[in-house]
Amino acid sequence: MDEPIFFLSHFRIKGGGLDVLRRLTREVTPRLEAEKPRTVLFLSYLSSDGGVISFLHAFADAESMDLHVVGSDERSRAAYEYMEPLGWEIYGKPSAAALEGIRQAAASSGVPLALHPEYLAGFLRLGGV
Repeated sequence: MDEPIFFLSHFRIKGGGLDVLRRLTREVTPRLEAEKPRTVLFLSYLSSDGGVISFLHAFADAESMDLHVVGSDERSRAAYEYMEPLGWEIYGKPSAAALEGIRQAAASSGVPLALHPEYLAGFLRLGGV
């Protein structure tokens, strides 16, 4: 059975980077929506003090996540000039390749990676109530 995967990433915004990140996320989001049709959810949120930006991703299955990460290095390169990783969380079981890539990124950045592999139950409503 295919199980959903939720990926959450947190980044500290570097000094002077907030306005640029606001613009970049507004530019990238429509492209992601068009180019990554199997990504169920992509949202970005800013902390109340404007110092942390978090990205939420949801995928129906591991293959959908694999398709999403294709090209992610290129997409995030510009943003990394204005933010630095604080940590990542994965809920569900990504492919071995995706998990290894995220593990390597966390290790090279010196940030924690929290894994929650066992899906119990849940639902996602699309299209309103």
